[in-house]
Amino acid sequence: MRYAIISDIHSNLAAFEAVLLDIDERGGAERIWCLGDVVGYGPNPCECIELLQRYDHACVAGNHDWAALGKADLDDFNTEAAAASVWTMKQLGSKEIGYLENLPLSLEEGDFTLVHGSPREPVWEYLLSIYSAKISFAYFQTKYCLVGHSHVPLVFELSADGGDCLLHKVSPDTELRLEENRLIINPGGVGQPRDGDPRASYAIYDSERGVISYYRVTYNIAATQQRMKERGLPQRLIDRLSYGL
Repeated sequence: MRYAIISDIHSNLAAFEAVLLDIDERGGAERIWCLGDVVGYGPNPCECIELLQRYDHACVAGNHDWAALGKADLDDFNTEAAAASVWTMKQLGSKEIGYLENLPLSLEEGDFTLVHGSPREPVWEYLLSIYSAKISFAYFQTKYCLVGHSHVPLVFELSADGGDCLLHKVSPDTELRLEENRLIINPGGVGQPRDGDPRASYAIYDSERGVISYYRVTYNIAATQQRMKERGLPQRLIDRLSYGL
């Protein structure tokens, strides 16, 4: 079975549509695993929720999903992110609110635990360091954990004896073979990459082959930027899409 692993769509419909098209062109996926932050930052929150719901999928809550529901303190966000969250709140109808309210903080799907931030703190913690990742391995029981939040594609690997923890940065078209060691895996961000590559990032897990493949997808950044400008979203959020930062 093939699973598409996506995270941090962030209301970027053009990026999300491009990723879904790329998935289809690569043979499709029977199920989508979404690691949260469906909304926030971008111009099309309702459309992104509706599009995700067309697919067989599992999704967990992210901090921007919480912010759109008024469940997160906007003082914890920078000025631009807070402004975008306030705007997003005003766009959501009862259907979209109901969907976001029912998102769990974590899910287990076979050998995988799905969270947004980390298994230790699912909504807020960024996993970018070996130190934090090594601690996090104690907070999930499955062999693998999928995380988002940082918008950076990477993999943490814990040795079989639990001693060493390694960080692997992931380049496009990387194939990650699932073997003995436990892993924490980040597919990168669909709607707002932050690794210096503005292309949308996602991964596909092929359970028969035991392989996770990473991909980058070009999308119409200018279209998203124009929509953001028309909706009065902060200029810094518009500009950063061009640079993947």
